[in-house]
Amino acid sequence: MKIIYHCYGGSHSSVMAAALHLGLIPKDRIPNENELMTIPYYDKTTKTDFGSIRFMGIDDFKNEVYVLGKKSMGDRYSRLLMGIAAILGHSDDVLVVNCMNRVNLAMKLGGFSSRRMGVVSLGRPVLVRGSQKAFLELVNLVEITRLRAMHMV
Repeated sequence: MKIIYHCYGGSHSSVMAAALHLGLIPKDRIPNENELMTIPYYDKTTKTDFGSIRFMGIDDFKNEVYVLGKKSMGDRYSRLLMGIAAILGHSDDVLVVNCMNRVNLAMKLGGFSSRRMGVVSLGRPVLVRGSQKAFLELVNLVEITRLRAMHMV
């Protein structure tokens, strides 16, 4: 199965969710800034990364985990990806997960300042605090996703 976590920029909530899914960061405690910064792609994506499905790893059930930044397409992107999977006869092999409902205002402001405006010194501290605040919500989303993936097999 292929699991695709997506969010606005593909740089924060989706990569945190994928990292949690893959065990790259522990889910039993809120990570510090250094731990967040070790996550591949965390606060590192560029304009050219939008729309690119990027591989993050393989989970303990042999599912491939990916991240995607899809700007403001919301759940339309999920429907688009699932529609393509259905056309190709693989709708049971793809799970698309929208992370945007776990994103808080601090993550939005910090991510915008850091990635879009390029003011990392201002945006990143706000982003990190927002990411830490959203962490347990992302843990919940990942646990739900892992259960869904197990039932789809």
